[in-house]
Amino acid sequence: MTEASIATLIVDDDFRVASVHEGFVEKLPGFHVVGKAHTAADALEMAQRLRPDLVLMDIYLPDGDGLDVARVILDSPAPPVVLVISAATDIDAVRTAIQLGVVHYLVKPFGFRALAERLTAVRSARAAIADWPEDAGQSDVDQLFEMLRLPPAETPASDIEHLAPTLQLVYKSMSARGSGLSASEIAGQVGISRATAQRYLAQLEQIGAVKLELRYGQTGRPEHRYSITRH
Repeated sequence: MTEASIATLIVDDDFRVASVHEGFVEKLPGFHVVGKAHTAADALEMAQRLRPDLVLMDIYLPDGDGLDVARVILDSPAPPVVLVISAATDIDAVRTAIQLGVVHYLVKPFGFRALAERLTAVRSARAAIADWPEDAGQSDVDQLFEMLRLPPAETPASDIEHLAPTLQLVYKSMSARGSGLSASEIAGQVGISRATAQRYLAQLEQIGAVKLELRYGQTGRPEHRYSITRH
């Protein structure tokens, strides 16, 4: 099963910052921006009208608190994923975000890579949910939560030999098979589940060892294909 592009709503009081974030999001395969809101009222209205899959939520808004907006959005039917982007680092804000079920909390200012790592994790988890097995067990649940974790910052992107053994196995299998491989194909080659392959591919993508390509078929829904970026 393939996933459609992730519709993203950006909420930030600063028009320029919102445009920068839009540029970041649009650079990533599998995401597209459906709207930008600059007030709490606009965020609530656009979230209800546009039904985004993902909301990048600022906290300091001219007419309200972004976390209050997030609370309303997350309590709605079929709520989106919410990722906080804010300069706020006080424990009350962070604790509230966790309690609300925010998947990541990114402190401003940040660069493209920091946001890309978190969005890649969200995209991988979303793909795993779309392919959720009927006989799911604890390992499937663990792998889903693991997908939302970021790779260790000290992992050397240029040295594959320093990676964990299974990551090396996935990478070497891709090197032997060529480019444009799906998670299912890699899983079959390595002898692991598709969800596990998806998680490892997300980690390899986050450190720049593989790249994701979207291929569109007759249905218009993109198929995720992965290729080696360095040897």
